Amino acid sequence: MKRREFITLLGGAAASSACWPFAARAQQQAVGRLPLVAVLVAASQAATRGWMSNLQQGLQELGYVEGRDLEIVYRYIDGDYLTRLPALVDELIKLKPQVVVTTSTAAVLAINRAAPTIPIVGSALTDPVGLGLAASLARPGGQVTGIALTLDTLTGKQLELLLQAMPGAKRIGLLVNITHPIGEFTRRNAETAAAALGVELVPVELRVPDDLDGAFQKLADERVQMVLVPLDGMVVSERRRITALAVAARLPSMFSSREPVVDGGLMSYGMNTRDNWRRSATYVDKILKGATPGELAIELPTRIHLVVNLRTAKALGLTIPESFLSRADEVIE
Repeated sequence: MKRREFITLLGGAAASSACWPFAARAQQQAVGRLPLVAVLVAASQAATRGWMSNLQQGLQELGYVEGRDLEIVYRYIDGDYLTRLPALVDELIKLKPQVVVTTSTAAVLAINRAAPTIPIVGSALTDPVGLGLAASLARPGGQVTGIALTLDTLTGKQLELLLQAMPGAKRIGLLVNITHPIGEFTRRNAETAAAALGVELVPVELRVPDDLDGAFQKLADERVQMVLVPLDGMVVSERRRITALAVAARLPSMFSSREPVVDGGLMSYGMNTRDNWRRSATYVDKILKGATPGELAIELPTRIHLVVNLRTAKALGLTIPESFLSRADEVIE
């Protein structure tokens, strides 16, 4: 996959000057330029193009017009946390943004370490308290706020759903991206859930997309009967390849977002990541108006969505019970 870097501009419908955030106008007058919002996306531009429109929509609804009220730059990690992330963090810090919005907890950690005074909005934060990014969800206390991606019980529920779709399975594979903090977080939760459910968890580690073929070969060698795929930038960028590998290995797959299921995964159970981008605009608005991130509570998921792809189930020779399908928020046929 080609690795590219983009800078895009946010356009929108005209809004009256009365909608200008006071702090943004004051800062423009003070330093001679518009406030800069930096957006650091964990996956590739191609894989997240639709998501960005939700952030744009949220900002437009709040009265922001790019070029008049603020400037926005986008950078894409392409799921490469080893090489691209450090370089992009350095580049964005030099631009001196008023706020950084990012999908990646790894990016939040990197920015917060390198420039602890820059406000950060995480649109998909994983374990922010456990990772030391926030004192609590209600009062983070530092420079990081935003929206939580997962609940501690989410991985266990994902395993339960897989077992309901394929009763009798005893060995479940888990892809673990060891370059991202969500990998270890999910591994710990998955191990606890697997023990409670009486099944054996088979973690397979990977660092870069080139490890995916070998990872699925190892899952086949270990004779796992299904695979759990946690959400991170690599998964989003490589989702079509991952879903194809899972189907080729005849492995029912569980993801944490809808998009991989649309592209051939069996099912997903998780938050609406598109909505997270839209909700992130509210945090940006408050910070540009002078709020401190540490005073803005980190939101928890309000709804978890279950999506099932019946085409993939048929390709795998699975019959999903109607009672299971009736609980799904979306069934792809």
